[in-house]
Amino acid sequence: MFTSRRLIIVATAVALLSGCASPNPYDNQGQADSSTGMSKTAKYGGLGALAGALAGAAIDHNNRGKGALIGAAVVGASAAGYGYYADQQEKKLRASMANTGVEVQREGDQIKLIMPGNITFATDSANIASGFYQPLNNLAGSLKEFNQNQIEIVGYTDSTGSRQHNMDLSQRRAQSVATYLTSQGVSGANLTSRGAGPDNPVASNGDVNGRAQNRRVEVNLKPIPGQQYQ
Repeated sequence: MFTSRRLIIVATAVALLSGCASPNPYDNQGQADSSTGMSKTAKYGGLGALAGALAGAAIDHNNRGKGALIGAAVVGASAAGYGYYADQQEKKLRASMANTGVEVQREGDQIKLIMPGNITFATDSANIASGFYQPLNNLAGSLKEFNQNQIEIVGYTDSTGSRQHNMDLSQRRAQSVATYLTSQGVSGANLTSRGAGPDNPVASNGDVNGRAQNRRVEVNLKPIPGQQYQ
């Protein structure tokens, strides 16, 4: 009879192989993660399976092997499902944001869009710049098509001026983006906005170029807790 440890290893291996072999109609689904050589779907499914196996074994004290397999199957399938979902959304976002100045990043199970200050708002203003509407329209279309995300909109400033002013300005800018997206039909059910002012700079505030990089709006797309992704 397999021990609990062996069952956990088997469950994880099955999830990894399933993720690698899953058919997919999108060209980039089979692309490997640059850091691991493994597709994102396979990686998320495998990690989810391992976590589920450990949790299942801990919960089912009387039959740890059975609990491990059940936990691996449930959690691994959910994680792989979101990985596939995010892969599709990421590909379409990269296409729609090409040549707009908006950067699309993938960080694990999160998609991040970085919208630099030179295309978003005029100096000291929370009114959306005319050139920013097209990227926002493209984003709204994606968020309506892929409507199973937590959407977090965060405004940032450089360190010039008082902290209170920058916190207020960044909040109003994030809210302007949120208001526009909902006006274009994006659901507000899982959407939040906040201002972070000068916190979390991505460059030095000691020079003009660095301050320009720090003035930005970020849109973070994450899985909804408890949501089942197919």
